[in-house]
Amino acid sequence: MKINGSQMIIETLREEAVEAVFGYPGGAIMNVYDEIYKQNYFQHILTKHEQAAIHSADSYARSSGKVGVAIVTSGPGFTNAVTGLATAYTDSIPIVVISGQVPTAVIGTDAFQEIDAVGISRSCTKHNFLVNDIKDLPRILKLAFYLARSGRPGPIHIDLPKDVSADIGEFDYSQEYTLPTYKPTIRGNVGQIKSALEHISQCERPLIYIGGGAVLSNSYKDIRKFVKQSKIPVVETLMARGVMRSDDEYLFGMLGMHGEYAANMAMSQTDMIICLGARFDDRVTGRLDVFAKKAHIVHVDIDPASIAKIVKPNYPIVGDLGVVMKQILEHMTSVKFNDYSAWHNTLLDYRTKEPLRFLEDSSRLKPQWVIKRTGELLGDKALISTDVGQHQMWAAQFYPFNYPRQFMTSGGLGTMGVGLPYAMGVKRANPDKISVNFTGDGSIMMNIQEIITATQYDLPHINIILNNNYLGMVRQWQTRFYEDRLAQTVLDTQADFKMLSESMGGVGYKVHTKEEFDKALRDAVASNKTALIEVIIDRREEVLPMVPNGHSLDEMLLLEEDK
Repeated sequence: MKINGSQMIIETLREEAVEAVFGYPGGAIMNVYDEIYKQNYFQHILTKHEQAAIHSADSYARSSGKVGVAIVTSGPGFTNAVTGLATAYTDSIPIVVISGQVPTAVIGTDAFQEIDAVGISRSCTKHNFLVNDIKDLPRILKLAFYLARSGRPGPIHIDLPKDVSADIGEFDYSQEYTLPTYKPTIRGNVGQIKSALEHISQCERPLIYIGGGAVLSNSYKDIRKFVKQSKIPVVETLMARGVMRSDDEYLFGMLGMHGEYAANMAMSQTDMIICLGARFDDRVTGRLDVFAKKAHIVHVDIDPASIAKIVKPNYPIVGDLGVVMKQILEHMTSVKFNDYSAWHNTLLDYRTKEPLRFLEDSSRLKPQWVIKRTGELLGDKALISTDVGQHQMWAAQFYPFNYPRQFMTSGGLGTMGVGLPYAMGVKRANPDKISVNFTGDGSIMMNIQEIITATQYDLPHINIILNNNYLGMVRQWQTRFYEDRLAQTVLDTQADFKMLSESMGGVGYKVHTKEEFDKALRDAVASNKTALIEVIIDRREEVLPMVPNGHSLDEMLLLEEDK
């Protein structure tokens, strides 16, 4: 059928069964928005800032497993979206972002609101397109969704000149398109899998190291089977929280800079790392020259560029983790694993020696208690988002995550301000769940205007502000490593969060005690409105354990040092 470029976008979103689009209109994208006005296939959610639109599309994708979609205009509309693209890119989140562009005839003339959008997005997207001709648009739209969700997922950017959005062309979404140079490997090499299993069976201290790829590949059920049958201890990255149940007997928690003592000691002493969908980033490895020196390494990843990029594996296995795990389960029946009970008991001893804990204080609430208590009251009914800072690490350490896609956080880029728009995207994708955002008094201010968006579109969620009047994580580093010189990290001038929330159609609470917190959380859930719960916490509380920069994983700062 012959339709214009803007109608092609609407038809594509209909064919892809898109239910929600986040965005902000402007001159270069007005033709598309005119067609959005005419359709009734999906809901458009108008955020108050383009950054929030991308973050909400991102969390929609994280929490649902679908492709998130956002639409913005040219120039500043697109530059406002770049942080969201980079956030999704570093965490491999499938979103499609369509930006308006000035007409093709004036590209390169510094026209009003012109920017080299594809030049900017090249380094923070999986792929990008500038549509110069209406004949190319159907192919680009079809490829965008395919590329976003296939292989290693990621954000796709389409830059659409205004004249192309109005041009008429032939559209047939049933037509298939391919990129000759893009052929993701799905099945792992059977020989490598068999050799790896044979080596694993002969080890004394193997360790399963799970990353975000386990969530993206939906392989958690097979990973849990593998763990149960092999009885090999497990550690998770920040992005993998929930792949294993928090109470699983073989899980020793999160590892890395703020990982559990037992998890970091396990990685330091293992003789075989079985890496499933992780990338050995610097927050996990610590000092590379001494990282896991006693270990052979199996590395399973969909992205061949991630294998041997940081740590060279003995058994590199390229493939979709969801498929490779089924291959592993199939071939492990012919292998007899060692008895790893002694190794398991060693790690239990480490956990007993240094469990995750905090020192209670009758005068101020502890942030760790707030997070644990939220888990006790809401449990699996809640989907958790965070901003970035101390609260992010406390949430990862102390919330009882029991299933994948329960935890949404910016892991790779560490983007402050994602939490509130994340919570909105989560609620739109999961209306029957309670959407909770743990945030700080610094992060919350970066996108707090979106409370109005949540009110307008009925996206109720709960923001728990752990208020210590600091940029807490930076303050912790200043105290530890800069002789307590608190350069621009004291936040003593603050808004009245309760009144601010109420002024934008939400509800607000300020709490100082455990009893007040319990009541506020229950009231917030019952209100079915967007809520800000400001919790006054111990100002000097730190995130521990902590591996300082330049140190190995077993060189942790521990709670005892502060007693």
